[in-house]
Amino acid sequence: MSIIDSFGPAAATMGGGSFVGILIGYALKKVIKLVAVIVGLFLDELAFLQYHQIANINCDKHETLSEGAITTISNAITLIPGIGSSADGYTTATASSLAITGLGIPLTGSMSVGFTIGFMKG
Repeated sequence: MSIIDSFGPAAATMGGGSFVGILIGYALKKVIKLVAVIVGLFLDELAFLQYHQIANINCDKHETLSEGAITTISNAITLIPGIGSSADGYTTATASSLAITGLGIPLTGSMSVGFTIGFMKG
Protein backbone atom coordinates (compact mmCIF):
# COMPACT_ATOMS: atom_id res chain seq x y z
CA MET A 1 0.00 0.00 0.00
CA SER A 2 1.54 3.26 -1.07
CA ILE A 3 1.20 6.67 0.45
CA ILE A 4 -0.94 7.84 -2.47
CA ASP A 5 -3.52 5.10 -1.82
CA SER A 6 -3.97 6.23 1.77
CA PHE A 7 -4.24 9.89 0.76
CA GLY A 8 -7.48 9.38 -1.22
CA PRO A 9 -9.92 9.12 1.70
CA ALA A 10 -8.32 12.05 3.50
CA ALA A 11 -8.48 14.18 0.34
CA ALA A 12 -12.14 13.27 -0.16
CA THR A 13 -12.85 14.17 3.47
CA MET A 14 -11.08 17.52 3.17
CA GLY A 15 -12.72 18.35 -0.18
CA GLY A 16 -16.18 17.38 1.00
CA GLY A 17 -15.72 19.20 4.29
CA SER A 18 -14.61 22.40 2.62
CA PHE A 19 -17.48 22.24 0.12
CA VAL A 20 -20.05 21.77 2.88
CA GLY A 21 -18.36 24.53 4.91
CA ILE A 22 -18.58 26.94 1.98
CA LEU A 23 -22.28 26.15 1.53
CA ILE A 24 -23.05 26.60 5.24
CA GLY A 25 -21.06 29.85 5.50
CA TYR A 26 -22.65 31.33 2.39
CA ALA A 27 -26.19 30.39 3.45
CA LEU A 28 -25.67 31.61 7.02
CA LYS A 29 -24.46 35.02 5.85
CA LYS A 30 -27.46 35.38 3.53
CA VAL A 31 -29.84 34.52 6.38
CA ILE A 32 -28.10 36.99 8.71
CA LYS A 33 -28.39 39.74 6.08
CA LEU A 34 -32.08 39.03 5.56
CA VAL A 35 -32.80 39.08 9.30
CA ALA A 36 -30.81 42.32 9.68
CA VAL A 37 -32.85 44.00 6.92
CA ILE A 38 -36.16 42.85 8.44
CA VAL A 39 -35.20 43.99 11.95
CA GLY A 40 -33.90 47.30 10.59
CA LEU A 41 -37.13 47.98 8.72
CA PHE A 42 -39.14 47.10 11.83
CA LEU A 43 -37.12 49.47 14.01
CA ASP A 44 -37.35 52.17 11.34
CA GLU A 45 -41.12 51.82 11.29
CA LEU A 46 -41.26 52.08 15.09
CA ALA A 47 -39.15 55.24 15.00
CA PHE A 48 -41.45 56.68 12.31
CA LEU A 49 -44.55 55.92 14.39
CA GLN A 50 -43.00 57.43 17.49
CA TYR A 51 -41.94 60.55 15.56
CA HIS A 52 -45.53 61.11 14.43
CA GLN A 53 -46.78 60.38 17.98
CA ILE A 54 -48.81 57.39 16.86
CA ALA A 55 -46.91 55.00 19.12
CA ASN A 56 -45.20 55.61 22.45
CA ILE A 57 -42.10 53.50 23.18
CA ASN A 58 -41.03 53.07 26.80
CA CYS A 59 -37.24 52.76 26.51
CA ASP A 60 -36.70 52.05 30.22
CA LYS A 61 -38.94 48.99 30.05
CA HIS A 62 -37.12 47.73 26.93
CA GLU A 63 -33.79 48.16 28.68
CA THR A 64 -34.98 46.18 31.70
CA LEU A 65 -36.35 43.39 29.50
CA SER A 66 -33.19 43.16 27.39
CA GLU A 67 -30.97 43.03 30.48
CA GLY A 68 -33.08 40.18 31.85
CA ALA A 69 -32.91 38.29 28.56
CA ILE A 70 -29.13 38.68 28.33
CA THR A 71 -28.73 37.48 31.93
CA THR A 72 -30.90 34.44 31.21
CA ILE A 73 -28.97 33.56 28.06
CA SER A 74 -25.60 33.93 29.75
CA ASN A 75 -26.73 31.73 32.66
CA ALA A 76 -28.00 29.09 30.22
CA ILE A 77 -24.71 29.10 28.28
CA THR A 78 -22.66 28.49 31.41
CA LEU A 79 -24.73 25.36 32.11
CA ILE A 80 -23.80 23.73 28.77
CA PRO A 81 -21.37 20.84 29.41
CA GLY A 82 -17.86 21.64 28.23
CA ILE A 83 -18.32 25.41 28.28
CA GLY A 84 -18.74 26.11 31.97
CA SER A 85 -16.17 25.33 34.61
CA SER A 86 -16.37 23.08 37.64
CA ALA A 87 -15.77 24.05 41.27
CA ASP A 88 -12.03 23.33 41.05
CA GLY A 89 -11.59 25.73 38.11
CA TYR A 90 -11.11 23.12 35.41
CA THR A 91 -13.45 22.79 32.47
CA THR A 92 -16.04 20.04 32.54
CA ALA A 93 -14.89 18.46 29.26
CA THR A 94 -13.84 14.85 29.62
CA ALA A 95 -10.79 13.21 28.10
CA SER A 96 -12.96 11.13 25.77
CA SER A 97 -14.50 14.24 24.24
CA LEU A 98 -11.03 15.61 23.54
CA ALA A 99 -9.83 12.48 21.74
CA ILE A 100 -8.51 13.19 18.26
CA THR A 101 -9.61 10.85 15.51
CA GLY A 102 -8.10 10.45 12.09
CA LEU A 103 -11.28 11.74 10.47
CA GLY A 104 -11.91 14.67 12.83
CA ILE A 105 -8.92 16.89 12.11
CA PRO A 106 -9.13 16.95 8.28
CA LEU A 107 -12.92 17.29 8.34
CA THR A 108 -13.18 20.06 10.92
CA GLY A 109 -10.15 21.91 9.62
CA SER A 110 -11.34 21.93 6.02
CA MET A 111 -14.90 22.69 7.07
CA SER A 112 -13.80 25.70 9.13
CA VAL A 113 -11.73 27.03 6.24
CA GLY A 114 -14.66 26.47 3.87
CA PHE A 115 -17.06 28.14 6.29
CA THR A 116 -14.78 31.18 6.51
CA ILE A 117 -14.50 31.45 2.73
CA GLY A 118 -18.24 31.01 2.26
CA PHE A 119 -19.06 33.55 4.95
CA MET A 120 -16.68 36.11 3.44
CA LYS A 121 -18.07 35.62 -0.09
CA GLY A 122 -21.72 35.54 0.98
